[in-house]
Amino acid sequence: MKNAAIGQHLFSGALSGFAGAVLLQPLDLLKTRIQQGDGAPGSRNTTVIWNTSQDIVRKDGIKGLWRGTTATLMRNVPGVALYMTSLTHLRSIMAKSPYFAIQDERKSKDGVKTVLPKLSTHGNMISGATARVAVGLLLNPFSVVKARFESGFYSYKSLGGSLISVVRMGPSELMRGFVASSLRDAPYAGLFVAVYEGIKREATSLAPNAYSTTIHSVSAASAGAIATMATHPFDVIKTKMQVRPEERYRGFISTTQRIWQQRGVVGFFDGTSLRMSRKILSSVIGWVVFEGVLLLIHDGNQGSG
Repeated sequence: MKNAAIGQHLFSGALSGFAGAVLLQPLDLLKTRIQQGDGAPGSRNTTVIWNTSQDIVRKDGIKGLWRGTTATLMRNVPGVALYMTSLTHLRSIMAKSPYFAIQDERKSKDGVKTVLPKLSTHGNMISGATARVAVGLLLNPFSVVKARFESGFYSYKSLGGSLISVVRMGPSELMRGFVASSLRDAPYAGLFVAVYEGIKREATSLAPNAYSTTIHSVSAASAGAIATMATHPFDVIKTKMQVRPEERYRGFISTTQRIWQQRGVVGFFDGTSLRMSRKILSSVIGWVVFEGVLLLIHDGNQGSG
């Protein structure tokens, strides 16, 4: 990609990450608070969400629901920007290979309003998983800080102080939860990109006159829901590993065993509705903004050319 294109992708990704982080922080905060605890067998999800929300508002007011927003922005703005940019760049490279390119010429002329490279289904899955895990490795320290800011277990005075505190604890703390994050993010991103592109193509075929924003919204929401449900257990494991200070939550296997012993299968789906809601909304916001901004830039360049 040329420097101008990279800048456009970074800007579009950063803007979508900013919008999603600010608007949806309460859902992320509640999810973390619910997942960090040991839970009570048989407790209803809606009751737990309501009680947790009331407790936060009672202690800190409405603004308490946005606790950790700065940490989320620090993680999500560069994270989404880097992910979207690296994903697009990787897809551009893979599209040149006959193994990953769309073989059926009719599929490559589907009429979808997009400026993004098009790949086969397995190409989309590989590119999504690779880009997501690579960015996750780079930004894992910020994910740890974000989770701890939201948890309420740590009395950090400032964002910088919290990051310094984690850094001082060494590489193992900086990378804490990365394995669980990767097991969540690789299949999530792979499934998401494949489903998103597939639904976008089929939706355009069924409704060729629909607005591109509508097609992107429906495709992103559907892909977000499917990918979230398939990977949620790893999100629960990741949160406990990054937030809980006890020794029993330091390892991936020991954390998994602890959740199973305490709650059984249901324990791996704590906060599902909150993460599902957030992922659907953030997917819609993220991809509509990302593709929309790139289309505006592209159309503007063509109009002035």
